[in-house]
Amino acid sequence: MVSLLLSVTFACGVVIAVSHVINHGFVAPVYDVLANLLAFASAVAASILLGHWVPAVFSSVAIVCWLLLARRTFVAGRRR
Repeated sequence: MVSLLLSVTFACGVVIAVSHVINHGFVAPVYDVLANLLAFASAVAASILLGHWVPAVFSSVAIVCWLLLARRTFVAGRRR
């Protein structure tokens, strides 16, 4: 049951992160990027410690998306 709930939670996070990446006009504030990277990194660590691999994979995908958004945020900041 814990694994299912974690999977649903992190899958929703992945949908949100992927949506932000697809929306090319979206530039995340720095605090948002950092908070989400920390949250999903913690989620990966907790899921691995609990042996819940599917939620760990979902969280890892979200981290990749937030890293892409971090790059977009950095580039947008340099343009200003």
